[in-house]
Amino acid sequence: MADHNITLINEKVQKESQFIEAVMLEMRKVIVGQKYLLERLMVGLLANGHILLEGVPGLAKTMAVKTLASTIKAKFQRLQFTPDMLPADLTGTLIYDQRTGDFKVKTGPIFANIILADEINRAPAKVQSALLEAMQERQVTIGEETLLLEDPFLVLATQNPIEQEGTYPLPEAQVDRFMLKVQVNYPTKEEELEILKRMSFTNKSIKVQQVITPKELLHARSIVDEVYLDEKIERYIVDIVDATRNPEAYNMKDLKGLIHFSASPRATIYLTVAAKAYAFLQGRGYVTPQDIKSIGMDVLRHRVIVSYEAEAEEKTSEDIIKMIFDEIEVP
Repeated sequence: MADHNITLINEKVQKESQFIEAVMLEMRKVIVGQKYLLERLMVGLLANGHILLEGVPGLAKTMAVKTLASTIKAKFQRLQFTPDMLPADLTGTLIYDQRTGDFKVKTGPIFANIILADEINRAPAKVQSALLEAMQERQVTIGEETLLLEDPFLVLATQNPIEQEGTYPLPEAQVDRFMLKVQVNYPTKEEELEILKRMSFTNKSIKVQQVITPKELLHARSIVDEVYLDEKIERYIVDIVDATRNPEAYNMKDLKGLIHFSASPRATIYLTVAAKAYAFLQGRGYVTPQDIKSIGMDVLRHRVIVSYEAEAEEKTSEDIIKMIFDEIEVP
């Protein structure tokens, strides 16, 4: 591609990405710090990818998602997942109409643009499978009817770490449907002081302005698709994913036997799309190797499953991914 074309895409991205600052400004009215979390939420929004947020209760995961939804003129639904939840509580059900003698579809809360699936790992398997269809196919089946979900449709799920009581591990197939898995950490001391000053009022609510429409969001996604990806970067992405399957081919014999399940081609696709969205977020019309490194951990951490041997050596999937990033030659 000619430099001239890259320059044009760059200018286009700089112009079209100006709304990001307005969205971030509104979110920062409510959320203190958490720059990493806010950026990843924006990547998911721009890359049309579902996000799984993991962290202990009280770290503003739910608040961050609700605030993001408030900046978009779109339908938002918060779903509190519980062990007694049924698929119909999510998707809707058939209701018998006595006058006509027919069954009518009554749609459930999943029919919205942004779904906050709160404490997703507290719901049983049948609910997860209903959500899986919505996430992957962007459709819902009620009885014999299949109903399409509106675009944009995004699931932003929160989960507490698995070792907490009353949680079910999510099925691998479902975890894989999340483009990003984001670890939410504790604030710094200074941030916590700011949280104290801003939030310790019993009757004060912070108003967030709507700054973007679904139509504008879909337009921004079409610009993200145009972000330039050099062939060397494409090969770099494929090398990273392939190294999770064949570490010996990249002189990483130490990793042999430590990886139980490797990243699938879905990881390659998501890493590419997420890197483009991340570049767009920075106001750039092209992807750099650093973009891949910045977003790579969030795309891969839930796709590389470590073996018992790795657990015995106290190595996590993050340790393994970091080793791969350190070893693979950067273009």
